[in-house]
Amino acid sequence: MSSKKIIVSGGAGFIGSAVARLLIKQTPHEVCVIDKLTYAGNLESLAEISGNNRFRFEQIDICDGEALNRVFEEFRPDAVMHLAAESHVDRSIDGPGEFIRTNIVGTYTLLEAARKYFNTLNDEQKNAFRFHHISTDEVYGDLEKPGDFFLETTPYAPSSPYSASKASSDHLVRAWKRTFGLPTLVTNCSNNYGPYHFPEKLIPLVILHALDGKPLPVYGMGAQIRDWLYVEDHARALVKVVLEGTPGETYNIGGHNEKKNIEVVETICALLDELSPRADKKSYREQITFVADRPGHDLRYAIDATKIGRELGWKPQETFDSGIRKTVIWYLDHKDSWCKHVLDGSYRMERLGLGEEKLI
Repeated sequence: MSSKKIIVSGGAGFIGSAVARLLIKQTPHEVCVIDKLTYAGNLESLAEISGNNRFRFEQIDICDGEALNRVFEEFRPDAVMHLAAESHVDRSIDGPGEFIRTNIVGTYTLLEAARKYFNTLNDEQKNAFRFHHISTDEVYGDLEKPGDFFLETTPYAPSSPYSASKASSDHLVRAWKRTFGLPTLVTNCSNNYGPYHFPEKLIPLVILHALDGKPLPVYGMGAQIRDWLYVEDHARALVKVVLEGTPGETYNIGGHNEKKNIEVVETICALLDELSPRADKKSYREQITFVADRPGHDLRYAIDATKIGRELGWKPQETFDSGIRKTVIWYLDHKDSWCKHVLDGSYRMERLGLGEEKLI
């Protein structure tokens, strides 16, 4: 395999850092991570590869076109994997403006920097270049019938400011392919979980709240169904797409693991009962608390990942049972290091040379 140079935007985030770690540890490729280092960007998630001579980090806002142009000119990438995004639905409801700025304006700015660079390449380099946009299944809305699945051709029907902003960015990427000839790819994935997941999301929040003796909040009655994808399986799929996918194509990536939210929470409780029992010997299930549902909450997502399996030979290696056990064990092992630094805010303050700041 010949070595390529790959920009990973949002590479200090949950999925982006998994992609960067995979590329450095399992391929010969060079990686330039660009990340604004907002609250969800964590350099500790890149610590195990930060000293590698094939790794480079740039603290950049993807809305900063001048800085992006400099990185393209200096690094001379063969591909861009665009993961930088605001991604939490609840935050998008409370403050949609930042989602519009990052997910739409930021994607536009990155596309323009890539197009400017692309136009300087010779024909052979242009044929090899790829712009891979990583998106979500939430752009499709939700599914009504139990036998329905999201296909690559499913019409868009986003329900939240977050999913609407991601739908917009998907459309921009496809337009830059058709109008300007930029060789783009789009992937839409189901819910990710695994190590290094910021604890505002369901699975890490439940694990850490349980261990701290806090209530485990479940929206409504927990009947919402999601397809769960282990983050390292997703990273493997993304690398396959950027290296082997056909420009102009969309690939759906799913874990084949549909679960109700309440099932996920109860599974975590059962694993913690086994691996880290409460001092009073009671089950963590007693901490489950049902709370008012959020506005516009989609009921069911489910991915049909037939295309990526058929065309690129990818399939998830983890079942939900194996992946969730690995995840719980990782959080138990890192509760006093990575998790502690996120919860007390020191992961942010250390890079600024400041004291601790309690975040959540």
